[in-house]
Amino acid sequence: MSTIHWTEGDRTRRGTPSTIPSSTPSTTPSTVHTAEWHSESGAPAPERVVVADDRMKAGTASRLAREGTALLWRGDFHNARQLLSAMSRRLGPEPVPPGTGPAESFRLHRRARGRRARVLGKLLVTLEDDHSLALRRAPDVRLACGQAYGPPSGVRAVALSELLGVIGARQWRDKGVEVPALGARIHPHYGVFSPVRGEYVDLVARAPLNGSSSARPRTAFDLGTGTGVLAAVLAGRGAGRVVATDIGPRALVCADENVRALGFADTIEVVGPCLYPRGRADLIVCNPPWIPARPNSAIEQAVYDPGGGMLHGFLDGLVEHLEPGGEGWLVLSDLAEHLGLRTRDELLSRIAAAGLRVVDRADTRPRHPRAADTTDPLHTARAAEVTSLWRLRAVDG
Repeated sequence: MSTIHWTEGDRTRRGTPSTIPSSTPSTTPSTVHTAEWHSESGAPAPERVVVADDRMKAGTASRLAREGTALLWRGDFHNARQLLSAMSRRLGPEPVPPGTGPAESFRLHRRARGRRARVLGKLLVTLEDDHSLALRRAPDVRLACGQAYGPPSGVRAVALSELLGVIGARQWRDKGVEVPALGARIHPHYGVFSPVRGEYVDLVARAPLNGSSSARPRTAFDLGTGTGVLAAVLAGRGAGRVVATDIGPRALVCADENVRALGFADTIEVVGPCLYPRGRADLIVCNPPWIPARPNSAIEQAVYDPGGGMLHGFLDGLVEHLEPGGEGWLVLSDLAEHLGLRTRDELLSRIAAAGLRVVDRADTRPRHPRAADTTDPLHTARAAEVTSLWRLRAVDG
């Protein structure tokens, strides 16, 4: 477990700021402090940490952060948020040279996002040994941090940008996301992909079951269930038994809570960590990450999958887990194709190599705001994106 170390006057320990990282000598005795370092993105503990407060200017903060110095905030909470926004504006977008191809544009975009995250991640706060935030005008973050991080284990240092994500996740968990296909709300947990892109849910809600609008699978698998939304849709469509899997501990807890809240506890079983459960099913549904690239954080694992590992695992294991005559539903965006990261021929070849044939395909256009955002560096690819539900069967089935 990593720790960070910093020096400050004793009277600043509980959030009464007295120092900033400058050459001005402190008038109070200095003490070396330590805290457990936590980063959901796996960022290493900063080696140099200085104390900052309301007197810190955005230009100074940005310069220090770019140089690798972390700023431990001891001022007003709302001022810290404003400083973070000011630092973000100073970073600005990274220009893409004219004529750059889609794959290289994507690489530059990801590099710029990673650099931005590293710089903004240098503005830190400490959570006390009860997960409280000892800053002026700070919200009560104890419940949100407990849900995201688990029980407190001492003083913990986190990036303010990460903490804001934790706070936002708590609000989404309370409010929930309306899912028209269920006529109910799904409540995502921190670190679990929220079903805000409803087009993929609608595809599963409308696709013919085993080629018939009236057929109901006795057993269905939902692989990579996340919040449990697709498992709930399958149960709502009359599947006799649904087994939902995931490799993420947070997702397993989240899915189980949603399943129970929706009244499907007797129909849906949440198991894991695994991709495939034991046994066979009449219908196996999988909505794998769309982009074969490395994620920068835990939440990005729902979108980025190095080498397309989950997609390949689903296809390669499908035949041996399908009941005779059963179907596999692959729900997949073609964004990777428009970004030059995967071709349609590669996908079709992988399907054929797994002993599968395509029975049918249903397409839909994305409805999320980013698809219409012309300022997005990847706008051309996003505007052309199509999400498809591929109905697959064994070649000899």
